[in-house]
Amino acid sequence: MSNLFPPLPEPPRRALLEADLPRGEPWGWLLAGVLLGAEALARKLLTQGLSPGLAQVVQDELLALRQRLHVLRTSDKLSSFGLREPSPAELAALEVLEHGDADGLLELYRQHGYGPFARHSAYLFEGRLEAVANPDPVDFSALVGFERQIAALRTNVERFLSGQPALPTLLYGARGCGKSTAVKALRSTYASQGLRLVEVLYRGLGHLPHLLETLRPLPQKFLLYLDDLAFSAEDPGFHQLKALLEGAVYQRPSNVLVVATSNRRNLINESWADRPEPGDNDPAAWDTLQNKLALADRFGLVLTFPPFDQQSFLRTVSYLLGRELDDATRQAALRFAQEGRGFSGRTARQFADWYR
Repeated sequence: MSNLFPPLPEPPRRALLEADLPRGEPWGWLLAGVLLGAEALARKLLTQGLSPGLAQVVQDELLALRQRLHVLRTSDKLSSFGLREPSPAELAALEVLEHGDADGLLELYRQHGYGPFARHSAYLFEGRLEAVANPDPVDFSALVGFERQIAALRTNVERFLSGQPALPTLLYGARGCGKSTAVKALRSTYASQGLRLVEVLYRGLGHLPHLLETLRPLPQKFLLYLDDLAFSAEDPGFHQLKALLEGAVYQRPSNVLVVATSNRRNLINESWADRPEPGDNDPAAWDTLQNKLALADRFGLVLTFPPFDQQSFLRTVSYLLGRELDDATRQAALRFAQEGRGFSGRTARQFADWYR
C-alpha cells in the first residue's frame, strides 16, 4: 500500500494522562488531522481531480485509517491525548474518515483546504509560507473616526468573498493612524467566511509566483498584505509589485487580492534630483518619473487615512479607556501626546496602556 499519509505518533503512556478525560475521541481528531495534513495528496486531488487509479489508492488508505480508528477507540490500553474543541475542518475530516470515500475526501479539500490552510487564518511569507498560531485579534471597534474608509474597505472585501470583482487596495496616510489595524481587523471579522491574511514581507516579493501557485487551488480567499510600502527608484521589489498588480506572464488567481499600506501616496522615495528640469526636452526623463509615480495608480481603491487632530485623539483615548474623559485624564492624555509623540491612534493606545 502506498504511503500517502504520515505515520502516527506512538500513544502516550497512561501515567501522563488524566484519568477523568474521555477515552478515544482525541485520537479521532488526530487521525482527522492526518487527512487534513496530507498536503501532496490534497494538491494532486485539487489540481488533477480523481482518476480511477488514485481513487482506489485513496479508498485503501481510508479503509486502513478507519480500521485504526476503530482499534484506538476500543482498546483498553489507550486513553485520551488531551481534550480540545475540534475545528469545523476536523469535524468534516472525521466524517470522511468514518463514513466517506475518495469523492468525500476530494470534497473535504475543496471546502476546507489542507494542512495549515485548514487550521490557521494568518500567515507570513518571506519565500516560505509560515502559519501564525496567535494572530492579532484586533477588530474594527479599535478604529475611531474612519467610518467612511472602513465601510469602503469592507465593501470591497465582501465583494471579493462573494466572488464578485474586487479592487487591489492601498491604505495611505500618516503613521500610527490605524491603516495596519484596519487590515488585520479584516481577518478577525471575516476568517469564519474563509478569508485568510498572508503578510508578504519584503524578501517574499521575489517569490510571488511560487506563492500564487500554492494558493491558486485552495478554496479560501487570500489577502496578500504588504505593510508600510516604500520603494527606492531601483528597488527590485517595485517591479515585482508592479507585475502583481498589472499582470505578468503568470496570472493572479481569482482567490487572491492585494491590500497594501504606506505612508507615501506614490510608494516611491523621491528627491528633487529625480525630477526633470522645467523645459527638459528629454522624454525619457519624464517617462521614468511617470513610471515611478504611477505605481499607486495600479491600486483600484485608494483609501486615505488623514492625520489625527486633538479631537480624534481624545475620542480614541476615551474609547480605549471605556469611559468619558474627566479633565485630569484629558490633560494627562494631551501632555502624553505633546511630549514628542504627536496625535495618532498609536499614541492613544500607548497612553491607554500607560494610564491603566
